[in-house]
Amino acid sequence: MTNRLGVLVLLVLATACDRLRPTEPLEQAGLDSQLRQTLGVWGALPIRQVPPQNPALVDLGQSLFFDKVLSGNRDMACATCHDPLSQALDGLTLSVGTGGTGLGSSRTLGAGRQFVPRNAPSLMNQGLGFFYMLWDGRINDEFGGGSTKAPAGVVLPPGLTNLLAAQAMLPVLNRVEMRGNAGDTDVFGNQNELANIPDANPPDVWRATMTRLLSIQAYVAKFNAAYPGQGTANLGFQHAANALAAFQIHSFTRINSPFDRYLAHDNSALTTEQKRGALLFFGRARCSTCHTGALLGGTNFANIGIPQVGPGVGAAAPLDIGRAEHISPQMGGSFYRFSFRVPALRNVELTAPYMHNGVYPTLEAVVRHYTNADSALRNYDVTQLPVALRATYRNDAATFQDLLTNLDFRLKFREIELSATDQQEIVAFLKSLTDPDARNMAGAVPASVPSGLAIRN
Repeated sequence: MTNRLGVLVLLVLATACDRLRPTEPLEQAGLDSQLRQTLGVWGALPIRQVPPQNPALVDLGQSLFFDKVLSGNRDMACATCHDPLSQALDGLTLSVGTGGTGLGSSRTLGAGRQFVPRNAPSLMNQGLGFFYMLWDGRINDEFGGGSTKAPAGVVLPPGLTNLLAAQAMLPVLNRVEMRGNAGDTDVFGNQNELANIPDANPPDVWRATMTRLLSIQAYVAKFNAAYPGQGTANLGFQHAANALAAFQIHSFTRINSPFDRYLAHDNSALTTEQKRGALLFFGRARCSTCHTGALLGGTNFANIGIPQVGPGVGAAAPLDIGRAEHISPQMGGSFYRFSFRVPALRNVELTAPYMHNGVYPTLEAVVRHYTNADSALRNYDVTQLPVALRATYRNDAATFQDLLTNLDFRLKFREIELSATDQQEIVAFLKSLTDPDARNMAGAVPASVPSGLAIRN
């Protein structure tokens, strides 16, 4: 009797297993069909490989990127805020420019200095053909045709090869980031000649920076290799900027994530949780209405009600009004008040903290913000900020009202209902955008730079 009962149980289980076996593949097939149809609607396409870069330009750009000689006080390199060991950023809420000490998230503010007003975005994938650069888009080619626009008071020289090169012209002008203040002395106790040039004369700053570079014979050789026949006397800082762009494109392009492989028709590249998160991202959660196209963002601006933190920017300081700083009221600047560039999301898992001022340390906090931007703004937990920045958080009623007046319409009129599971699935999808090679980019760091200045200190 016992044997018969055991056989019967086994038969029942076997029948049940036979019925269950095809369920998951059938569910996956339906999920893939639904997701691929949705992706087609939103223009999510595989990213094309970037063209190969001139090796001599890349070599020159690598040296320039890591050399502190570009900064007025010889204490800052591009890599200080965009460290390949930290996914081409610094991991700080707001960056620390010239006068600071240390590297990465342990870098501290120097005496009498202020924080850079915005978070240092990762430079990964910035050479993929965006029309805007920087959080406020003040370097852009928004009308196409290669007519690059720069901030007021800056006239870019001819010969820049792309928007990334145009952007590289700006940090050496910025007193907080790299140039320093009039009267500063460099790390050797010498006068900072770059800082003594008036702000109204950007070409003079670029010329003086090139004078520094070309006083180093190793740089003369590298420039001659990158620009044969150009002649040293004809070299300008735009030639350095082109090399910086070539290095970044060559070294920081990472587009082989599981999601990219899924777009190339590998259904196994994403987990079930990630596929469900993708359906939410491109569907009910409405993330893709801002994070559009093949790059999942980078092409538009939005005010999503991010708390105001930091010293502020320009005439609006201590507020940071974002894109509106560069658009006159007559041209619709008020519409862009507190709007910032929607970032592209490839490798976003690795680029915390998030938002233009780094107020959210995790992807979970970012996704939660979107469920109710009004509440997230009014109830922001200031303990998410470093202690040194908490006093700069503006939580007064007037600032809240100012921010919420032009809140993006997609967030203003109703909450986005997302359960805890929904939010977890969206975060899982965002993590599918990580190229495994982006986790370790130590190979981009040179052993030394022509100036002889230390690379990592």
